[in-house]
Amino acid sequence: MTLTARLTVLYTLVSATVLLGLGALVAWSTSAHFVELDRDYLQDKAQLIQRTVDETPDPVELSAKLNDLLNSHHGLFIAISRGDELLFGSKTIIFPNDFDTSGAMNQPKDWVDGELQLRGISTEISKVAGSRDTASSTKPTRLKVALDTQHHAHFMQVLRDQLIVYVLAATLLSGFLGWWAARSGLAPLRIMKERALKVTAHKLDQRMPIEAVPVEMADLASSLNTMLERLELDFSKLTDFSSDIAHELRTPISNLLTQTQVSLSQGRDPDTYREILASNAEEFQRLARMVSDMLFLAKTDHGIQLPNRENVALEDEVVSLLDFYDAVAEEKQVRMQLVGSATVAGDRLMIRRAVSNLLSNALRHAHHGTDVELIIDSQHDGISLCVMNTGDQINASDLPRLFDRFYRVDKARSHTSPDGTGLGLAITKSIMLAHGGSALASSTSGSVRFCLKFPYRPAVL
Repeated sequence: MTLTARLTVLYTLVSATVLLGLGALVAWSTSAHFVELDRDYLQDKAQLIQRTVDETPDPVELSAKLNDLLNSHHGLFIAISRGDELLFGSKTIIFPNDFDTSGAMNQPKDWVDGELQLRGISTEISKVAGSRDTASSTKPTRLKVALDTQHHAHFMQVLRDQLIVYVLAATLLSGFLGWWAARSGLAPLRIMKERALKVTAHKLDQRMPIEAVPVEMADLASSLNTMLERLELDFSKLTDFSSDIAHELRTPISNLLTQTQVSLSQGRDPDTYREILASNAEEFQRLARMVSDMLFLAKTDHGIQLPNRENVALEDEVVSLLDFYDAVAEEKQVRMQLVGSATVAGDRLMIRRAVSNLLSNALRHAHHGTDVELIIDSQHDGISLCVMNTGDQINASDLPRLFDRFYRVDKARSHTSPDGTGLGLAITKSIMLAHGGSALASSTSGSVRFCLKFPYRPAVL
């Protein structure tokens, strides 16, 4: 069942239950009111008969007065008896055998006699004057008064029929109103559905109408918009990544293909073939590094666990890297300096790779004859390792994307070094995320700074 149908059925059932309960309450209250009225009427007639008996000692006169009373009150029946002897009354109706006890003054008794529906009471009265002295004279004299309630029964039947018709009609109307309310209330969902159907791989800019939906659905619309924004961003990154990887792979493959075709076009001496093979080997190494880096990044997309977690002295790792890059720095006449020390908890090889990426990037872009500074600092929010070099300023619009895959500030994609694959900073960021930290970049006039932020972690014992 659809949600609209479920809400309609639920609302209809609730309405029917309430209406049935209300109808039953009305019918019961009306019936109880009639019982109370009849009881008061019968008690009043019983008291009237008692006074008549007390005030009329003559049996003949008493019988005449009681007959006049019966004739003036249609549907009223009286019986005065002592034991099994009927002193006065009509034999047209039969009072129940247990009527003397069950039809008490305060609680009338109902029964059916032929086509009559009767309600009566029974009470003990004073001895009727002039009654015969028989064996039952010692027994008490009882008065039985009954009333025909056929008119009440007819009224109750009409009332019940009307209540049934009203409950059915009101239930149907409530069901229709419930359907209309559910359909109107869920209209924003249909609008959101139509918007969602318009979302395609080439049209991810659709958003849910937060202002046009009720407050209860605003959070859902906002969450869907956030999801669509993430999808649009991720799809854009994936598209750029596909374009970038095609471009990055095209260059070495084109070089390999060109050199191979040229070498095959005519015979060469062994030294020439060695040079071509050496050149091809460099391109193969570049392709191998690129594929390895891409595989590492693919793993980080699904979350990676630190292979080995240990205490890592950052200054020791930096000193080792400074020795490794000393030849490169000497070639560019760049001076490298280290300031500060700290210990972090993490994987030694991964941290070393992240720092190496920043240091090689700084040496590649540093101006000749300048300094590259590495600063280790303990701050209130964690430990930072920053690499600073003097070089061309990076535009503020480029800073947020420096850690994207294959992103280069140089739009022409000119390679200042054959070693770069465009994945080093992206790998650095992934390593820091695996350590619960972050990688940041900033640039001022003539200075570029890359920082690694490590959170405070308990030392590994």
